[in-house]
Amino acid sequence: MSLLEILKLRGFDPSIPGRLVRHQDDRFPVEVLRRHAWFDLYQRYQRRPVFYRCGQIVAFYGLPGTRAAFHGVYRVNGVHPASDGEVLPECPWSREWHEIANHYYDLERDSRFDEFRDRLIIDWGKSTRAWVQTLRRDKPILEILAPGRTLPPFDDYLEFSLTFAELRDLFANEDAHREWRARLSAVGGVYLILAETTGDLYVGSASGESGVWGRWREYAKTGHGGNALLKGVIRGDREYPERFRFSILQILPKTMARDEIIKREALYKDKLGSRATGLNLN
Repeated sequence: MSLLEILKLRGFDPSIPGRLVRHQDDRFPVEVLRRHAWFDLYQRYQRRPVFYRCGQIVAFYGLPGTRAAFHGVYRVNGVHPASDGEVLPECPWSREWHEIANHYYDLERDSRFDEFRDRLIIDWGKSTRAWVQTLRRDKPILEILAPGRTLPPFDDYLEFSLTFAELRDLFANEDAHREWRARLSAVGGVYLILAETTGDLYVGSASGESGVWGRWREYAKTGHGGNALLKGVIRGDREYPERFRFSILQILPKTMARDEIIKREALYKDKLGSRATGLNLN
């Protein structure tokens, strides 16, 4: 089944002039834009009239290779000068978009297709530099991920960071995130927990049969993962884990001797100062 065939099942009308869009920009990382709900604003600002005489767009974000993940269908309700566009003080790039763009499009998300968000994966084809294409360039569907999906397809161990809410969703919907489970179970490593509102850091490590996946499962369940200092902090503030962000500092073979992994963990504690001013006791 092709992209347009499956969208038609939800009422998509390909007779309305439209564009297929694949966003991938090294200057403005899509993962960050999506995490903070800035993606739609980024898409509205354009230097060129790429959505001229266009009634709808089908938006994707780039994945490794020629793959792309579905983000949404948008109605194009009009276009304005970029000087009329919105600027979000909390978004570090919106002022730049406002200044360098020429066009600001009025885009309205069509909620009929939201069930496919982050789940529908297509092959964009070899011409990934052609990031805007007509609807006539229909795309083959590579897979549709299971319902309950909240995270994009796994990309790289060192490229992501998860909020505590995302971590809980990951373990609450394991089958929908099966490639996350497979990749995080395959390795051990040294990881970082950042408390975003305070800047406090905790460095930990994972090894053994279930690797990082097994270790992070404990955080998803308890918030503290068995760490004594975190237990104490959470007893004083049950909402504290909601501020956590999880990332991996270094991947290691999960079969590596535990003593060696502890040495790597200690190295990062020293580098980041997480014992002196953070959440590590030792």
